[in-house]
Amino acid sequence: MHRSTASPTLPSGRTLGLGLALVSAFAFGGSGTAAKPLIEAGLSPLHVVWLRVTGAAVALLPIAYRHRDAVLRRPGLLLGFGLLAVAGVQACYFAAISRIPVGVALLIEYLGPPLLIGYVKFVQRKPITRGAAVGAGVAVAGLACVVEVWNGLSFDALGVLFALGAACCQVGYFVLADAGRRGERPVDPLAVSAYGLLIGAVLLTAITRPWQADWSPLGGDVVMNGHSLPAFVPAAWMVLVATVLAYLTGVVAVGHLSPPVAGVVANLEAVVATVLAWVLLGEHLGLPQIVGGLLVLTGAFAAQASKPAAEPATEVPVAEVPATEVPATEVPAVAAVSEPEDREDRERVAAERGVSGRSSRTSRGD
Repeated sequence: MHRSTASPTLPSGRTLGLGLALVSAFAFGGSGTAAKPLIEAGLSPLHVVWLRVTGAAVALLPIAYRHRDAVLRRPGLLLGFGLLAVAGVQACYFAAISRIPVGVALLIEYLGPPLLIGYVKFVQRKPITRGAAVGAGVAVAGLACVVEVWNGLSFDALGVLFALGAACCQVGYFVLADAGRRGERPVDPLAVSAYGLLIGAVLLTAITRPWQADWSPLGGDVVMNGHSLPAFVPAAWMVLVATVLAYLTGVVAVGHLSPPVAGVVANLEAVVATVLAWVLLGEHLGLPQIVGGLLVLTGAFAAQASKPAAEPATEVPVAEVPATEVPATEVPAVAAVSEPEDREDRERVAAERGVSGRSSRTSRGD
């Protein structure tokens, strides 16, 4: 991994990780706001997703070329990231909202952090801080308020299954991002993002068949909150900010934070999406959404403020040094030299006094 040594003037790894996680959450949160005008202009949601992922993959081609050795070092990791963290999340989420309300699908997808905590705790058998667990619960409760889940409750088994699939793929995003920096052959986080998006673009191309789409709306104007602007503006924002910047900062952040903490902070994406939709699209923001946003912020703060969980200590046995290997300098020199003569003198004196040498040795405790 091409990782330079941090200088003393740079922020600590945890502070840097938190900052990057916040940038990632804010960047991801703007994807829906940028995509909605394009969808209203005539592009299908799946083709907007393809444009987003493929555009980001093309933008990251220089990074992919620079880290081309990663393909041979960790091909399975890159394939898994592209399949789960890129194509899987997008495909499952859009399949879910085609059958159940958007708010319900979004809430189920963001069950990813609690699922991630369960995976780390029971599958990887790693310690979880109480702050991360409590923060995840509070954040999910806040999300229920943000999306106003009670306004669109309807049960569709297949739709719920797709939404749960999106949540599981979100778990894969954090787990694989963390796994990339571990092991004997670590991969640069930038390479994980670049090749993940490339692989995701290939998979989404097979699903969406972009050659059948009508891309003419991209050459015209779109309407955002009553204002007309060129379509390439939200398209460029969606590709460069909501995808390139979001994935790069998110994957690097996981390397500085634990996956559970990074997952809870990522819940801020839903709050950012709601606020941006209110400001840029004119969508109403009610009291439950404000309260829910505060709960998500509280959960994220509780998670990142907790101290990292300590790994179980492994006892390292201390090798015993045989008596024959003790350095001679640790033995008093006088005792080492005079002991035979001293014993001989004592036995002679004891013999002269009629006392056996054995009694003399016994009295010394030898």
